[in-house]
Parts: sequence; C-alpha cells; structure tokens
Amino acid sequence: MTARPMKVPGPDHPIAIEPGPGRVVVTVAGRVVADSRRALVLREAAYPPVFYIPRADVDMAMLEPSDRATYCPYKGECAYFGIPAGGARSADAVWTYPAPYPAVAAIAGHLAFYPDRVDAIEVHPAG
Repeated sequence: MTARPMKVPGPDHPIAIEPGPGRVVVTVAGRVVADSRRALVLREAAYPPVFYIPRADVDMAMLEPSDRATYCPYKGECAYFGIPAGGARSADAVWTYPAPYPAVAAIAGHLAFYPDRVDAIEVHPAG
C-alpha cells in the first residue's frame, strides 16, 4: 500500500484556524445537536469557512457512525457520522479528522456539519 501524500498549507493553499465568533448552535429536526461557545473557524483556500465544534459540545447520542471515509492531503483521514433524526438528507452530515496532520492539529476532537444536511447552523456573536 502506498502512503498517502501529506501537504502543508502555504500561499498556494492557505489554511487558518481561529476561535469562533461566539456561540454556534446546530439543529436537526427541531433538536439541538451541538451548542458551543468554543467552536473553531477553519478557513481553507477559497472554500467557505467551516465551524469545528468540540465533541464535548455535541450530543453524540444523536449521531450514528458512518462507513464513509475520505482523505484530505492537508488534514488527513476523515470519518463521518449521520444524524438519523434528520432522515436521508442527514446521512454523512458530520465529519471529523480523528488524527489531523500537525498543521491543523487544533481540529482534533472536533466535529463539523454540512450546512445543507442540517436545519440550521446559527452563529450568535459574543457579547
């Protein structure tokens, strides 16, 4: 088996991770799946910003592990969860990097949600 390539973010593919702007709440089927004041915002190249929420701030009982797995040369191996309460649209709605590469180590222990597979990702500014 060939080792997967690991790329380091740089000027051609920047990645920045910073604290979130306040409180982030994720809902599915009228239920709160995540509620955090400790979310991180990952900004990667030209992609939209993504909130990474600590596992401790996610109702893991609402998630179901998925067989889906992908790979990002900048972040590493990616695992997925579905949210059964959301029905078919919420399959593979959540992703995580269990052992992210050193350049993005801050997202270890965090989960991210696809905005189109949940009801809402609300951001409430700090204050």
